[in-house]
Amino acid sequence: MTAEPDTGTVLITGAARGIGAATARRMATCGWSVVLFDRDEKVADTAASIESAGGRALACRGDVTSESDWAAALARAHETFGPLDALVCNALATDHTPLHEMTLASWQRQLDVNLTGAFHGVRACLPDLRRDRRGAIVIVSSVHAGFGLPGVPAYAATKAGLTGLTRQLATEYGGEVRVNCVLPGPILTAQWDGSAEDERAASAAETVIGRLGDPEEVAGPIEFLLGASASFVTGATLTVDGGWSITKNSS
Repeated sequence: MTAEPDTGTVLITGAARGIGAATARRMATCGWSVVLFDRDEKVADTAASIESAGGRALACRGDVTSESDWAAALARAHETFGPLDALVCNALATDHTPLHEMTLASWQRQLDVNLTGAFHGVRACLPDLRRDRRGAIVIVSSVHAGFGLPGVPAYAATKAGLTGLTRQLATEYGGEVRVNCVLPGPILTAQWDGSAEDERAASAAETVIGRLGDPEEVAGPIEFLLGASASFVTGATLTVDGGWSITKNSS
């Protein structure tokens, strides 16, 4: 059996902020070289903060829906750190609009970023990840994959699609690349910007733990799934939601 690496080079999409940035910081702290891929110019600041803390980081501006942007990011990663050992597909787009009011452009953009973006990323990175039969991929889905909530039809559809893609990729490339999925619940990221305190409190009350999660609390499970401790874990979905999905209130 080939030993799994404890460190290596990982590319993370949607890495400018939120779960992606927290994961990049976590992986760098654990000794990984981190490639941060995001269209947001803040990605450079996130990479700089990792380097200032002693980590190895490379910021790549780009759109996950663009094959040429993926090619450019991979070229820079190879020049700086060499081939990739892991990939985290975390980029997302969402639009809180009911389906009967949603434009086709909005629907398509969410599919392009959330689902097709993962397709582009996996396809671009597979040659690296398959080279020594010990690559790892983590796809960030959501509890929305399994639960209906008002106003997010395209987001929910893409997140459910990502869980199916995870199982398919794990089957297709078993023995070469491990592929797993995390399903975050109510995590306090930029998606909560503008929400009222009572709305946050109501969502926190729906969890067993009784609070919203921090992005760092998703980064830890991602780091586990990428590393040697998860060497016999593939095709799995790991829910990180403070118990939101296991309980319901009833009088």
